[in-house]
Amino acid sequence: MTSSLPHQPPTWPLLAWLTAGLAGIAAPALAMLLLPEAPDTAPIAEIAGPILAVGLMGTGMISAAIAGRLWIGIALALLTGAGLIWLASALGMAPIAHLMATGWAVIIASTSFAARGTLFARSAADKGWWIAVAVVAGEAAVVATAAATPGALPGWLLALLPAQWASMAIQSALTGPATPAASAALFALGGTAAATLLVAHLWPSRWPYLIMFTTWLGFSALVWHQIG
Repeated sequence: MTSSLPHQPPTWPLLAWLTAGLAGIAAPALAMLLLPEAPDTAPIAEIAGPILAVGLMGTGMISAAIAGRLWIGIALALLTGAGLIWLASALGMAPIAHLMATGWAVIIASTSFAARGTLFARSAADKGWWIAVAVVAGEAAVVATAAATPGALPGWLLALLPAQWASMAIQSALTGPATPAASAALFALGGTAAATLLVAHLWPSRWPYLIMFTTWLGFSALVWHQIG
Protein backbone atom coordinates (compact mmCIF):
# COMPACT_ATOMS: atom_id res chain seq x y z
CA MET A 1 0.00 0.00 0.00
CA THR A 2 1.45 3.36 -1.00
CA SER A 3 1.26 6.40 1.24
CA SER A 4 -1.41 9.00 0.65
CA LEU A 5 -0.65 11.00 3.76
CA PRO A 6 -0.22 14.73 3.02
CA HIS A 7 3.01 16.32 4.10
CA GLN A 8 2.73 18.38 7.28
CA PRO A 9 5.04 21.41 7.30
CA PRO A 10 6.97 22.09 10.52
CA THR A 11 5.41 24.21 13.23
CA TRP A 12 8.38 26.61 13.19
CA PRO A 13 9.45 26.70 9.52
CA LEU A 14 11.90 29.59 9.94
CA LEU A 15 13.71 27.81 12.76
CA ALA A 16 13.77 24.62 10.72
CA TRP A 17 15.32 26.24 7.64
CA LEU A 18 17.79 28.23 9.74
CA THR A 19 18.88 24.98 11.39
CA ALA A 20 19.35 23.35 7.99
CA GLY A 21 21.48 26.28 6.86
CA LEU A 22 23.53 26.26 10.04
CA ALA A 23 24.17 22.50 10.04
CA GLY A 24 24.70 22.07 6.33
CA ILE A 25 26.32 25.31 5.18
CA ALA A 26 27.52 27.61 7.96
CA ALA A 27 29.17 25.02 10.21
CA PRO A 28 31.09 23.18 7.43
CA ALA A 29 32.17 26.48 5.85
CA LEU A 30 33.37 27.77 9.21
CA ALA A 31 35.29 24.54 9.77
CA MET A 32 37.03 24.97 6.42
CA LEU A 33 37.95 28.54 7.31
CA LEU A 34 39.19 27.89 10.84
CA LEU A 35 40.64 24.38 11.02
CA PRO A 36 43.56 24.87 8.61
CA GLU A 37 44.68 27.84 10.72
CA ALA A 38 44.78 25.84 13.94
CA PRO A 39 48.08 24.27 15.05
CA ASP A 40 48.64 20.58 14.31
CA THR A 41 45.71 20.48 11.90
CA ALA A 42 45.79 18.57 8.62
CA PRO A 43 45.81 20.63 5.39
CA ILE A 44 42.50 21.36 3.73
CA ALA A 45 42.92 18.55 1.20
CA GLU A 46 42.94 15.95 3.98
CA ILE A 47 39.83 17.21 5.77
CA ALA A 48 37.68 18.27 2.82
CA GLY A 49 36.00 14.87 2.50
CA PRO A 50 34.63 14.70 6.06
CA ILE A 51 33.54 18.35 5.95
CA LEU A 52 31.79 17.87 2.63
CA ALA A 53 30.05 14.75 3.91
CA VAL A 54 28.70 16.64 6.93
CA GLY A 55 27.59 19.53 4.73
CA LEU A 56 25.73 17.26 2.31
CA MET A 57 24.13 15.39 5.18
CA GLY A 58 23.06 18.50 7.06
CA THR A 59 21.56 20.22 4.05
CA GLY A 60 20.14 17.20 2.24
CA MET A 61 18.63 15.33 5.16
CA ILE A 62 17.20 18.24 7.11
CA SER A 63 15.88 20.06 4.02
CA ALA A 64 14.14 16.94 2.72
CA ALA A 65 12.62 16.35 6.15
CA ILE A 66 11.34 19.93 6.27
CA ALA A 67 9.93 20.03 2.75
CA GLY A 68 8.89 16.40 2.51
CA ARG A 69 10.32 16.34 -1.01
CA LEU A 70 13.28 14.24 -2.11
CA TRP A 71 14.29 16.55 -4.96
CA ILE A 72 14.50 19.59 -2.69
CA GLY A 73 16.94 17.82 -0.40
CA ILE A 74 19.04 16.60 -3.33
CA ALA A 75 19.11 20.01 -5.04
CA LEU A 76 20.11 21.92 -1.91
CA ALA A 77 22.73 19.31 -1.01
CA LEU A 78 24.27 19.53 -4.48
CA LEU A 79 24.40 23.32 -4.26
CA THR A 80 26.02 23.03 -0.86
CA GLY A 81 28.56 20.53 -2.15
CA ALA A 82 29.48 22.78 -5.08
CA GLY A 83 29.88 25.75 -2.76
CA LEU A 84 32.04 23.88 -0.27
CA ILE A 85 34.27 22.48 -3.02
CA TRP A 86 34.71 26.01 -4.39
CA LEU A 87 35.58 27.26 -0.90
CA ALA A 88 38.10 24.46 -0.37
CA SER A 89 39.72 25.28 -3.71
CA ALA A 90 39.86 28.96 -2.78
CA LEU A 91 41.59 28.00 0.48
CA GLY A 92 44.32 26.13 -1.35
CA MET A 93 43.04 22.61 -1.93
CA ALA A 94 44.87 20.96 -4.81
CA PRO A 95 42.92 20.28 -8.02
CA ILE A 96 40.43 17.43 -7.68
CA ALA A 97 42.12 14.13 -8.48
CA HIS A 98 39.06 12.47 -10.01
CA LEU A 99 36.47 15.02 -11.11
CA MET A 100 33.87 12.55 -12.40
CA ALA A 101 34.23 10.29 -9.37
CA THR A 102 33.82 13.30 -7.10
CA GLY A 103 30.66 14.31 -8.92
CA TRP A 104 29.20 10.83 -8.60
CA ALA A 105 30.13 10.61 -4.93
CA VAL A 106 28.45 13.94 -4.18
CA ILE A 107 25.32 13.03 -6.16
CA ILE A 108 24.91 9.59 -4.59
CA ALA A 109 25.61 10.87 -1.08
CA SER A 110 23.15 13.74 -1.54
CA THR A 111 20.47 11.32 -2.73
CA SER A 112 21.09 8.95 0.18
CA PHE A 113 20.85 11.70 2.78
CA ALA A 114 17.79 13.28 1.17
CA ALA A 115 16.10 9.86 1.08
CA ARG A 116 16.46 9.54 4.83
CA GLY A 117 15.05 13.02 5.33
CA THR A 118 12.08 12.16 3.13
CA LEU A 119 11.40 9.08 5.24
CA PHE A 120 11.53 11.17 8.41
CA ALA A 121 8.98 13.56 6.91
CA ARG A 122 6.67 10.66 6.07
CA SER A 123 7.02 8.81 9.36
CA ALA A 124 7.14 11.73 11.83
CA ALA A 125 5.19 14.42 9.94
CA ASP A 126 5.99 17.94 11.14
CA LYS A 127 8.52 16.62 13.68
CA GLY A 128 10.57 14.74 11.12
CA TRP A 129 13.10 17.52 10.81
CA TRP A 130 13.90 17.25 14.53
CA ILE A 131 14.80 13.61 13.99
CA ALA A 132 16.97 14.64 11.04
CA VAL A 133 18.78 17.21 13.18
CA ALA A 134 19.48 14.60 15.86
CA VAL A 135 20.80 12.11 13.31
CA VAL A 136 22.98 14.75 11.65
CA ALA A 137 24.42 15.86 15.00
CA GLY A 138 25.25 12.31 16.05
CA GLU A 139 26.84 11.21 12.78
CA ALA A 140 28.69 14.51 12.35
CA ALA A 141 30.25 14.09 15.80
CA VAL A 142 31.56 10.64 14.86
CA VAL A 143 32.87 11.82 11.47
CA ALA A 144 34.61 14.79 13.10
CA THR A 145 36.20 12.55 15.73
CA ALA A 146 37.39 10.07 13.11
CA ALA A 147 38.91 12.90 11.05
CA ALA A 148 40.56 14.64 13.98
CA THR A 149 41.93 11.55 15.73
CA PRO A 150 42.31 8.62 13.31
CA GLY A 151 42.17 5.30 15.11
CA ALA A 152 40.28 6.66 18.11
CA LEU A 153 37.04 4.96 17.08
CA PRO A 154 36.62 1.27 16.23
CA GLY A 155 36.37 0.45 12.56
CA TRP A 156 33.12 -1.45 12.98
CA LEU A 157 31.43 1.72 14.31
CA LEU A 158 32.61 3.80 11.36
CA ALA A 159 31.45 1.08 8.97
CA LEU A 160 27.89 1.47 10.28
CA LEU A 161 27.50 5.16 9.49
CA PRO A 162 26.40 6.48 6.07
CA ALA A 163 28.06 9.82 6.87
CA GLN A 164 31.39 8.04 7.20
CA TRP A 165 30.70 6.18 3.96
CA ALA A 166 30.24 9.53 2.24
CA SER A 167 33.38 10.89 3.86
CA MET A 168 35.45 7.94 2.60
CA ALA A 169 34.05 8.05 -0.92
CA ILE A 170 34.39 11.82 -1.34
CA GLN A 171 37.87 12.01 0.19
CA SER A 172 39.11 9.24 -2.09
CA ALA A 173 37.67 10.98 -5.16
CA LEU A 174 39.10 14.35 -4.15
CA THR A 175 42.65 13.27 -3.48
CA GLY A 176 42.93 9.76 -4.95
CA PRO A 177 43.80 7.04 -5.48
CA ALA A 178 40.53 5.14 -5.48
CA THR A 179 40.35 2.34 -2.91
CA PRO A 180 38.11 -0.74 -2.59
CA ALA A 181 36.78 0.69 0.69
CA ALA A 182 35.72 3.93 -1.03
CA SER A 183 34.02 1.99 -3.82
CA ALA A 184 32.19 -0.16 -1.29
CA ALA A 185 31.13 2.96 0.61
CA LEU A 186 29.70 4.52 -2.54
CA PHE A 187 27.87 1.30 -3.38
CA ALA A 188 26.49 1.22 0.17
CA LEU A 189 25.19 4.78 -0.09
CA GLY A 190 23.32 3.97 -3.29
CA GLY A 191 21.89 0.71 -1.99
CA THR A 192 20.64 2.14 1.28
CA ALA A 193 19.15 5.12 -0.56
CA ALA A 194 17.06 2.74 -2.67
CA ALA A 195 15.92 0.77 0.38
CA THR A 196 15.04 3.95 2.28
CA LEU A 197 13.00 5.31 -0.62
CA LEU A 198 11.11 2.01 -0.76
CA VAL A 199 10.14 2.40 2.89
CA ALA A 200 9.07 6.01 2.33
CA HIS A 201 7.04 5.04 -0.74
CA LEU A 202 5.19 2.24 1.06
CA TRP A 203 4.58 4.15 4.29
CA PRO A 204 2.52 3.62 6.51
CA SER A 205 3.24 -0.06 5.88
CA ARG A 206 5.96 -1.06 8.34
CA TRP A 207 7.24 -4.33 6.86
CA PRO A 208 9.65 -2.59 4.41
CA TYR A 209 11.69 -1.46 7.43
CA LEU A 210 13.00 -5.03 7.60
CA ILE A 211 14.33 -4.64 4.07
CA MET A 212 15.91 -1.29 4.92
CA PHE A 213 17.66 -2.48 8.07
CA THR A 214 18.82 -5.70 6.42
CA THR A 215 20.22 -3.68 3.51
CA TRP A 216 21.98 -1.27 5.88
CA LEU A 217 23.58 -4.08 7.89
CA GLY A 218 24.61 -5.92 4.75
CA PHE A 219 26.32 -2.90 3.24
CA SER A 220 27.90 -2.06 6.59
CA ALA A 221 29.42 -5.54 6.60
CA LEU A 222 30.71 -4.96 3.06
CA VAL A 223 32.35 -1.67 4.06
CA TRP A 224 33.79 -3.21 7.22
CA HIS A 225 35.24 -6.06 5.18
CA GLN A 226 36.93 -3.62 2.82
CA ILE A 227 38.25 -1.48 5.68
CA GLY A 228 39.59 -4.53 7.45
